[in-house]
Amino acid sequence: MLKAEKNYQFRERMRALHGDQRDAAVKAAADELAIETGWQVVLPPNHGEVVLTAAQDFQDYAFVAMHVSLLLVTEPVDARTIMLTVDPAQSEDYVITVGENVAISGKNERGLAQALYCLENRMSTKHAPFLKKEAIRHTYLFSPRMVHSGYALDDYPNEHLAAIAHAGMDTILVFVKSVNQTPSGFLDFNDLISRAARYGLDVYAYSYMRSEKSPYGEEGEAYYDSLYGELFKACPGFKGLVLVGESVGFPSKDPKVAPVNSFYGADGIPYTKPRPGFWPCEDYPVWLNAVKKAVYQHNPEADIVFWTYNWGYVDREERVRLIQSLPTDISLMVTFEMFESYKMDGFVQTVADYSIAFEGPGEYFLSEAKAAKERGIRLYTQANTGGMTWDIGTIPYEPFPYQWMRRYAAMREMHDKYGLCGVMESHHYGLFPSLVSDLTKRCFIAETGSMEDELREIVAARFGAYCVETVCEALEQWSEAIRCYTPTDADQYGAFRVGPSYPLCLIRAVKPPTVPHAHFGNKILDVHYPSDYSPVFGLPSGRGEWPVLRAPGEIRSLQKMKQYIDTGVELLKTIGNANEELEYLINLGEYISCHVQTGIHAKQWFLAKSKAASADTPAQVRENLEMLRSIAKAERANAERAIPFVERDSRLGWEPSMEYITDAEHIRWKLRHLDYVEEFEFECYEKSIADKWFE
Repeated sequence: MLKAEKNYQFRERMRALHGDQRDAAVKAAADELAIETGWQVVLPPNHGEVVLTAAQDFQDYAFVAMHVSLLLVTEPVDARTIMLTVDPAQSEDYVITVGENVAISGKNERGLAQALYCLENRMSTKHAPFLKKEAIRHTYLFSPRMVHSGYALDDYPNEHLAAIAHAGMDTILVFVKSVNQTPSGFLDFNDLISRAARYGLDVYAYSYMRSEKSPYGEEGEAYYDSLYGELFKACPGFKGLVLVGESVGFPSKDPKVAPVNSFYGADGIPYTKPRPGFWPCEDYPVWLNAVKKAVYQHNPEADIVFWTYNWGYVDREERVRLIQSLPTDISLMVTFEMFESYKMDGFVQTVADYSIAFEGPGEYFLSEAKAAKERGIRLYTQANTGGMTWDIGTIPYEPFPYQWMRRYAAMREMHDKYGLCGVMESHHYGLFPSLVSDLTKRCFIAETGSMEDELREIVAARFGAYCVETVCEALEQWSEAIRCYTPTDADQYGAFRVGPSYPLCLIRAVKPPTVPHAHFGNKILDVHYPSDYSPVFGLPSGRGEWPVLRAPGEIRSLQKMKQYIDTGVELLKTIGNANEELEYLINLGEYISCHVQTGIHAKQWFLAKSKAASADTPAQVRENLEMLRSIAKAERANAERAIPFVERDSRLGWEPSMEYITDAEHIRWKLRHLDYVEEFEFECYEKSIADKWFE
């Protein structure tokens, strides 16, 4: 049984890379090589810090997980060796040959590191230090594979860097406001770059540097040199720079955008034109060239990544026109699934933001991928394959592997068809190592066989070989569940962002409290359900059917989602002798069930409020007030049910940019808010329809 955790205690688990996995009952088969105490890991001559760090990790893994002591040497002293060599001419990232010894050849030191992690994975699957005698050839499909920190926003302790490298990723992201400044405060960028390099990780700067001046002329050139030039002068080790409209903006001369980077004019009335950060302005190429010139004088090899996230809702012609005018020495990043509309249970659903409910690719991605290929521009995507989207906001990862497989298959197809070569695998919610990130790593290898077989091996390693069938059956149920999810703004920025702490507001709108140091806190939580029919970025949104019309269908779909989740949970509960990993998985499923139930109640609450507000007789108002009371009572029970789940796993209810928003304290705040609604606001409604007004 999981013990209660204090807030942030999940970080202790994140820092523990290797645990005891040895099963003494497992014996080596005839076609397996046993790695035993005294074997030597032979490092290549003139090795660097990447292979040394990986070899030391492998040594630690063997000792802690497999009870085997290995030697690290540069010259072998007997025949039992794991021999590491570098061959820049080979096409594969690494080749492992297991016979009477182990020979590993890497294209570079990063390849050798990944090969050693591969051996760890093989042993973990067996729960023994045995390797099948075979040749393993692996070539990775995507690079860079970029991820934010899942430990804390822009915080990368060495253990987390190691975990990211083990997940097969090769790049980390840090939000940048200026030299050594992130939204959270001071960070020594050069120290981070140096530490990351030991684990074979590059560092990209994700720009939060708002462009206040036009890029035209000498004044513009000097201004951008003072921003991006100074950053790369001080920190030339940054491998790349990510630029996204809403975070950078600039005073554009495009007549289709607002004259300033603001939603509102001087008279307080919103502009009917979008801000420059939210439109594919015709002078973005001028702006990009100004940024490039500033960066390239200090790092001519820097990867400038231009992300079109903010104008996926714009007509295809406008978006493609911009791509046709972009410089070709940059990388274009296009979000994989967003803005797609599709039929769902009798209504039209639109993917408002990052989601795995729709595997993709969407039309927005396809149109821009085709344009990028025609121009010869490197193509990246934001695909969230680290394991977390904005569908369920306060969980460590989304345990829907069969749906993730559909995305992997689509991405592999886009790799072959359009040259997709780089991936952003998380945004500010970062990476929490999980069965999904394990699966992503395996499915991004060119030589991957059956994805289902890869999943079964991961399940065996994490939960035990004896329960693979049942766990996979439960995960199939959960993977069907997410296909019933409703990825609207109203949900992703509403009840599903925080789950059981989401307040059911009747008269006064209030939000769960937040801490001052949180990057977003409760700012990106909308308790005015719904919000997605309002103008977006200066344009009519068109991001979904009228909420009152679609909500009944969405409720039916979410009820199916909850049934699938609950069925999976019950399957997992039938497994005897569950290890701690399995207990955390069951606990996660229980919490997701509560999350979904809050989402259902939020829609039911919205419909009952709408009917009460439009009622034309006191009887009709009372009827809907009774419905609201019933929903409040049911949500109270649901929130109370969620408290033990967040107490047993301190990662639940937390997210790097929001900090704690659905821990036990915040859920109890929600219960007090329900007290207020039931004891005061309902009474206000009752008094407004008292008989004295109608005598």
